[in-house]
Amino acid sequence: MYCLLRSTGLDVSCDAITEAAMNLLAYPLYQWLSECLRPARAWASFSRLAMAQWPQSTEHPTARAVDAWLELLECSAITHRRPSFGIDSVEVDGRVVPIVEETAMQTPFGTLVHFRKTTPTPQPRVLVAAPLSGHFATLLRGTLRTMLADHDVYVTDWHNARDIPVSAGRFGFDEYVGHLIDFIRHIGPDAHVLAICQPTVAALSAVSLLAADNDPAQPASLTLMAGPIDCRVGPTAVNALANSKPIEWFEKNLIGVVPPGFAGEQRRVYPGFVQLSAFMSMNSERHVQSFEEMYYQRAKGDPAKADTIRAFYDEYLATCDLTAEFYLETVEKVFQQYALPRGELMVGGRLVEPAAIHRTALLTVEGEKDDICAVGQTVAAQDLCSGLPPYLKTHHVQAGAGHYGVFNGSKWEKQIYPIVRATIHDNEPFDASTTASDEDNAHRVTLRALLDARTSSQAATRRRSRKMALTH
Repeated sequence: MYCLLRSTGLDVSCDAITEAAMNLLAYPLYQWLSECLRPARAWASFSRLAMAQWPQSTEHPTARAVDAWLELLECSAITHRRPSFGIDSVEVDGRVVPIVEETAMQTPFGTLVHFRKTTPTPQPRVLVAAPLSGHFATLLRGTLRTMLADHDVYVTDWHNARDIPVSAGRFGFDEYVGHLIDFIRHIGPDAHVLAICQPTVAALSAVSLLAADNDPAQPASLTLMAGPIDCRVGPTAVNALANSKPIEWFEKNLIGVVPPGFAGEQRRVYPGFVQLSAFMSMNSERHVQSFEEMYYQRAKGDPAKADTIRAFYDEYLATCDLTAEFYLETVEKVFQQYALPRGELMVGGRLVEPAAIHRTALLTVEGEKDDICAVGQTVAAQDLCSGLPPYLKTHHVQAGAGHYGVFNGSKWEKQIYPIVRATIHDNEPFDASTTASDEDNAHRVTLRALLDARTSSQAATRRRSRKMALTH
């Protein structure tokens, strides 16, 4: 969601754009241009396919250069279809285990995807709350693949708003939180929640409401990674942009209407192409260099390196529209009003009180060089969760990590993930990795089980003391 706001800084002349021009013309004009370029991209794809039937072309420098140029034209399109997760197997304890992607629960606005392993070995159940910020959940493919080795993983797969009929109703911040609560309940008691970036506020809100109701589905742990819990702390340039305009400006200048020809026709949305422009403008030079590198590697005859870059952009250029109400409410509540840290966040008419959380362990993770979510913004959750005992709170700042490095790449895999894994496994109410046939492990317990036993013992002692005091 941070990057959604960056689009306001593209051109100060945006103030001159009228509401009618943005809402009525922007999306149809974009779609018209996209359709106009479709034949050229189809020609490029057909030409590359034809050249591929002539193996000798890979040996000729000119032919490779033409193929590289055609590829740039072919992959220049923005797509609105979710790519495949492409996770067919994972290595568990030295064995390759097949993965079956299943739909555990579905609404018009999102699907709870379960990566079921075809092995009976039980593992901690984890809900990964993916951002709804212009890209699909498949952008977390690397994060999910890492988690799958040691966990039974579910992920929130949000749908493209332009494919959702207006008749399906609204989907704002409250509905987002409601979906998370429903997903957590579906997975069952003592699961674990891991929220990355934008959904950290919604995830903390969902767990707070479950705790306030003493709901049996309260998760055993909650991990918040690089998220805007309190944007007043170390405000970045993106935070400043969010407060440089009133919320009405965002609505007039950034909200479009889905044109005819789509299931979501007439739905008001924050368009994915606007979001992508915001993302790419933040690092325009790097993207130009990446496309130049892909052309160079393809032209010189190194397809492996070119394929790696191509795979990244196939994912990066797949965009997802957001409902207007979700985008505007998130900007207003999280980035302008700071409603959660001020104790003013309302969801479904109820006040969100993180202090109500007493049994869900909390891990917050930040990146030292994160210029999107500054150090201090996520750890603010630790103070808000004042009802948690110290032994259920952990914070980690990863040295040298930027925003995306917190949940993807070598620092995530080698330094951050072991902490996340330890937090989850230590707070399992029982040792899920123990099987009945494993006699050596049969009596192992987790740290959480020991602490729960100690708490129960202390409570029993207090009850006996009160009873003795009453009898005397």
